Amino acid sequence: MLAGYLALAVAALFTGAAFYVNLAEQPARLGLDDHALLAEWKPAYKRGFAMQAPLAILGFVLAVVAWRRTGRPVFLVGGILMLANWPWTVFGIMPTSKALMETEPEQAGPQSRVLMVKWNRLHAVRTALGGLAIVAFLIALLSK
Repeated sequence: MLAGYLALAVAALFTGAAFYVNLAEQPARLGLDDHALLAEWKPAYKRGFAMQAPLAILGFVLAVVAWRRTGRPVFLVGGILMLANWPWTVFGIMPTSKALMETEPEQAGPQSRVLMVKWNRLHAVRTALGGLAIVAFLIALLSK
């Protein structure tokens, strides 16, 4: 059962970080001028990706271990929700992220700001997937 609690903790870390980005960091960034907005986003994006990508994988692995040990399929559901962040990031968010990364801060303008707003909406799906994984893990841990 330890794996299930660890999966829950990892999902909470993942979701907390994603929630923070959507509701605190990104709105604060949007208060900057276009150049500073993009200049701040680029290193923050790289650091966030480096933190959240392994958490998604670790949450999935822990969920599979918990499922195998308990036979509770809802652990697997939570793990799949954690893992779903990878394809969503690659196919849903990456085109927008790539366009932003290819833009030099000196070239930033209204178009890059529109992309930043779009990026935040796309990133909110990651937050939702993490939140749903938390719910799944809680259900699995509370069921007998």
